[in-house]
Amino acid sequence: MDQDSSSRRQFVIRSLSGIGSAWLTLRWPAILAARDHAHAAAQADAQVALQFLSPEQAIEIEAAAAQIIPSDETPGAREARVVYFIDRALVTFERDQQPAYTRGLKDLENKTKSLFPQAGTFSSLSRVQQVQLLEAIEKTEFFELLRVHTIIGFLARPEYGGNHGEVGWKLIGFENKGVYSPPFGYYDAEIVKGK
Repeated sequence: MDQDSSSRRQFVIRSLSGIGSAWLTLRWPAILAARDHAHAAAQADAQVALQFLSPEQAIEIEAAAAQIIPSDETPGAREARVVYFIDRALVTFERDQQPAYTRGLKDLENKTKSLFPQAGTFSSLSRVQQVQLLEAIEKTEFFELLRVHTIIGFLARPEYGGNHGEVGWKLIGFENKGVYSPPFGYYDAEIVKGK
């Protein structure tokens, strides 16, 4: 594994430490509802209809998420279909964040026109310009929210709407076995033996 892949993996793993169990506990029933919806959509193997984001907004969110977890020699947020996780989250367990996304997308549009007057949309910018613009807004509530949602969507169970093809899990080396056989360590083997 090269240095870029290793540092990217470390970034994703470290980013998980900022997501607290309290956040999950508060939103657990809605997360389960989102899972059920996404699972049904995955069974149909068709494009999932957007429920909050307009198609134009989804393109902008997908472009920004693709810079947060970019595609290179491994799949990124775009291939993981993180935008569908975000859209579903905004009508279920993160419904209260809808105004933040609405304002954030408007601010993204304004910042795009401010920094790059010739550009029509964020998604039409070059990769270098997109990164430059995201660096300009990285201290905003919207960017932090988008970053957290992108990481969660990239690493969540695929039936929640993101992590398509388990690309996030593959990146961090997670094996979705469901059940693991002991021993996990020498102390577990001793417990199994009854010592």
